[in-house]
Amino acid sequence: MSLDALLLLHDGLPRQAPGSDAVTREALRRLPPLPDAPRILDLGCGPGRQALVLARELGAVVTAVDRHEPFLATLEAAAAAEGLGHLVRTRRADFGALKDEPGSVDLLWSEGAIYVLGWEEGLRRWRPLLRPGGLAALTEATWLTDARPAEAVAFWQEAYPSMGTVASNVAAAVAAGFEVLDTFALPASAWWDEYYRPLQARVEALRARPLTDADLAAAIAGAAREIDLHERWGASYGYVFYLLRAR
Repeated sequence: MSLDALLLLHDGLPRQAPGSDAVTREALRRLPPLPDAPRILDLGCGPGRQALVLARELGAVVTAVDRHEPFLATLEAAAAAEGLGHLVRTRRADFGALKDEPGSVDLLWSEGAIYVLGWEEGLRRWRPLLRPGGLAALTEATWLTDARPAEAVAFWQEAYPSMGTVASNVAAAVAAGFEVLDTFALPASAWWDEYYRPLQARVEALRARPLTDADLAAAIAGAAREIDLHERWGASYGYVFYLLRAR
């Protein structure tokens, strides 16, 4: 399945992964206070809903990083419309190969994006960016139960074979040089309200017209399968917020 097809399927949707403004605020509420004028990076920001929440709640500059220019343009327009243009900066870059000064970041935020690198590899690459005591708030697809439906296991073995449990992800974070401050699973509403329902509507709209792009057809079929799977077996897995502090 091509990245271009996935981006086309998701273009214009409010989110690229499970989440909500309320969940972002809850994660922020659980973190310790930040220093004055903190340096904040939002990695894999997509259209940037969480970047807007961070800017609004903290009154601080948020640098939002993504490789897909249309996502950054969407965020810039939304920030300007909400009077937050002075607090939201965008940067087109590969978040797996950032050139920022080591130890220069106070808060590293990423919702639904670290899977691109893999949990352990993402932590390894991002930990050096944080100052000692710097904070990270990351969501990651995670197994939530020991009893796992065979269909869900088969799907995730194909889609994300390294998906871990809360315990294994916490252990990896500690090994990467973090203290784990808190974890919490995203509620079902974070999957459906702003992610799956808009995606489902897009899938149905695209299915209603003739398709000649095989990659797009595969992306549509994959999204429909994922939504159906979560509807039936979503209690066994989910996204978890991991709130970390650099040691």
